[in-house]
Amino acid sequence: MRLTGGLVFDPVQGFTARDLCLEGGRIVPEAQGGVSVQGCWVIPGLTDLHFHGCVGEDFSDATSEGLQKMADYELSRGITQICPAGMTLGEDRLTRICENAAAHRAKNAGGAELAGLHLEGPFLSLAKKGAQNAAYLHAPDAAMLHRLQEAAQGLVKLVTLAAEEPGALEFIQGALADGVRVSLGHTTADYDTALAAYRAGARQATHLFNAMPPFTHRAPGVVGAAFDSPEVQVELISDGVHIHPSVVRAVFQLFGRDRVILISDSLRATGMPDGRYPFGGQEIEVRGNRATMADDPNTLAGSVSDLMACMCTAVSFGIPLADAVTAAAVNPAKALGIYDRVGSLDVGKEANLAILNEDLSLRAVLFHGELVCGSL
Repeated sequence: MRLTGGLVFDPVQGFTARDLCLEGGRIVPEAQGGVSVQGCWVIPGLTDLHFHGCVGEDFSDATSEGLQKMADYELSRGITQICPAGMTLGEDRLTRICENAAAHRAKNAGGAELAGLHLEGPFLSLAKKGAQNAAYLHAPDAAMLHRLQEAAQGLVKLVTLAAEEPGALEFIQGALADGVRVSLGHTTADYDTALAAYRAGARQATHLFNAMPPFTHRAPGVVGAAFDSPEVQVELISDGVHIHPSVVRAVFQLFGRDRVILISDSLRATGMPDGRYPFGGQEIEVRGNRATMADDPNTLAGSVSDLMACMCTAVSFGIPLADAVTAAAVNPAKALGIYDRVGSLDVGKEANLAILNEDLSLRAVLFHGELVCGSL
């Protein structure tokens, strides 16, 4: 199949007017049969490396049916690779979550590719637990992480860590040995503590600004430490609730588009009506695009926007579309170590892509070269 007339994303040049050829589930130099996508944006399928659920399901429920529904919904929204996040729970529950992910991956039952899983807890700070359940917080424990990695059959790709907790630096070394990328978050770490963690091998910041000390002129905290560590990337929830538009623009200016990873941090209420929903043994209340703890309306619990919506919101805030696509497709794929086969539209990569209308509404989604949503 040859897609003609569209503006095709390129990681270096931005968008260029050219044909895109697909064959055998991959992007190829030449192909027969033209399909016009005149006036459309052609982008790689997105990768969400931090979300909890959608359409009434939550990754932490550890059910086969729920994970399948999540994968199907995400794919329908142009999110072709997913790395869902678990909550702060006991090791037995976390083990079931990991086992469920491994079983889903082995079945290959369709929907967005399960590229990994993210353990957002339990190695977090009580003072910055946010919506996490304090009853299950746990000191950094590399042996525990290793057991969970074994249960997941190697699918744990990311773990969030409070860098100030005793044993954090040793934990980072254990995580790296298990092939797990460490992200600092839900933390009270000051600049020096965070910088030491980054120098020890941590490479990410979990939902920047949220659940961490503020970035101020005398105490730059995790944000400043991340900025001063060029190899570190930062997650950003661009749902219009968690981060002010001015700050979204400032982060792209401060870190540059190659270091920003757009995430959704979406909850089971995503794609669902307003109301109350369970969340990690607690309850949240959703009104419009805002989700808060039911017993503490001042505490945000996550978002109810999927990653495609978050990417479009970033564009509405003034972020160039090419930069937003880089942050939602290229950078998370690199962070998860899958950029060699997805995340861009280079020849030889898997034909996972989304076609957007001029107004950024979703026209079609192709997965392994096959139309799975919308029309051509």
